[in-house]
Amino acid sequence: MGLIGLGKMGGNMRTRLRNAGIEVVGFDRNLERSDASDLADMVAQLPAPRIVWSMLPAGKVTQDTVDAMQQLLGRGDLLIEGGNSRWTEDLRHAEQLAGASIGYVDAGVSGGVWGLDNGYALMVGGSPEDVGRAQPIFDALKPPGEYGFAHAGSVGAGHYAKMVHNGIEYGLMQSYAEGYELLEATGIVEDVPAVFNSWRSGTVIRSWLLDLMSTALDADPTLSKISGYAEDSGEGRWTLEAGIEHAVPLPALAAALFARFSSRQDDSPTMKAVAALRNQFGGHAIKAEDPSAAARTSAETEDR
Repeated sequence: MGLIGLGKMGGNMRTRLRNAGIEVVGFDRNLERSDASDLADMVAQLPAPRIVWSMLPAGKVTQDTVDAMQQLLGRGDLLIEGGNSRWTEDLRHAEQLAGASIGYVDAGVSGGVWGLDNGYALMVGGSPEDVGRAQPIFDALKPPGEYGFAHAGSVGAGHYAKMVHNGIEYGLMQSYAEGYELLEATGIVEDVPAVFNSWRSGTVIRSWLLDLMSTALDADPTLSKISGYAEDSGEGRWTLEAGIEHAVPLPALAAALFARFSSRQDDSPTMKAVAALRNQFGGHAIKAEDPSAAARTSAETEDR
């Protein structure tokens, strides 16, 4: 099989597949870790009918790769798109490739940098025939045992399921983070990392995310080396938009996503307006802005 994109996840996936006895020809723009000089060379090294897995970021780079595969692959070949593309893009990609009689499967992949050892949870969408052809690949990547793989439905279902998975992940992380702050806010609890570690066994809130939180706290008990700034990669927004489209309330996800937006503000314009209104209608005291901070903000704005 071919594998496009040998970054943090793709590179480990290549290793796991090879460990399972599957021959992999990988391509990456960083030729030092690539097995082929370009996409055409990668395809030329594969026996027909070919299976190629794309493991690239969502957006233009994935679309460019689908365009290239439309030209390089042929009748009966199969493209698996394993990045975090929006599920609606899968419908378009599948239709585009169908014109060249190339099959398409979308695969939501969870496991991160730990997947090499633990395996990758896979949620895939596609026809039973295309998914069946790729089943040995999925079996090699998934964790051992009964769970960790689902043929979620037709094309688009895999990335839709992964989108919802990531929305749940947002809410879980926010809950653990809020619990951490509340434990830190009181002098009653003297060893917050120990409390988190105690939750890792026998409690209803134990999870792998909790294990990772404990690992982070063991390394930096007060998280003093980390800025309270959190990005989002898009899936949370897509999940919230899907909730709006289907009239499904998602308050936990919405709160978690908006908390990330708030983390990127040094001084909230919204709360400035709230403070101004409280002062206007009730004469409530306001806290004046630090002139030096205002000057820095103005200078940074002018620099941009």
